[in-house]
Amino acid sequence: MSSGAGAIMSMEHAAEHHRSPRIGWLRAAVLGANDGIVSIASLVIGVAAANSSRSAVMTAGLAGLIAGAASMAVGEYISVSSQRDTEIADLEMEAAAIESNPEAELRELAAIYIRRGLQPALAREVAQQLQAHDAVGAHARDELGITEIAAARPFQASWTSAVSFTTAAIAPLIAVGLSPRNARVPATFVVALLALALLGVLGARAGGAPRTRAAARVVLGGGIAMALTALIGHLVA
Repeated sequence: MSSGAGAIMSMEHAAEHHRSPRIGWLRAAVLGANDGIVSIASLVIGVAAANSSRSAVMTAGLAGLIAGAASMAVGEYISVSSQRDTEIADLEMEAAAIESNPEAELRELAAIYIRRGLQPALAREVAQQLQAHDAVGAHARDELGITEIAAARPFQASWTSAVSFTTAAIAPLIAVGLSPRNARVPATFVVALLALALLGVLGARAGGAPRTRAAARVVLGGGIAMALTALIGHLVA
């Protein structure tokens, strides 16, 4: 291989594997899983701490799982649908503005590029080309911050959150169901904390974030919630 060819190959850009496309489903998955662990563990710990029977604890846990999964699915769908409705309304408004006054919209787009560091003449040229190619898309991306990656996806958020909630809630249910009466609370507490730590590590790995910090914040929050419900259970027993 010639030195010239080797130099060209050495200058080739390495493939980049960005994590931003995961934002939509990753947020819903982490939220659902965290809620599944914390809410169900807190629920069964509170009931168990009140010296309730195994059947009462399991009934409360299963009812909480079903209600929680349904609530997560519906809540995510409604909230993300509201976001999507807002995005659509803004895009329609932008399309109408471009149609009624394209020159003003062109100046607005060029001003954005000037603020980002382009020279005025180049900024206007870029704005003209982008507006000629896809006017609404250019304004959506650079003026409104709406991109394909970050666009709201109600159905994706809904089912992802419900599935992750249900899957994660199984861990505390198994722990409280298999533990002897006098060990139900500490066993469920430990299993839930371990599950939260694992969730933090997996979420950080998928999102490219520091694992220790991610694990610590979910463990701390979940631990406080479970401790409070255990206290309530002891007080009302």
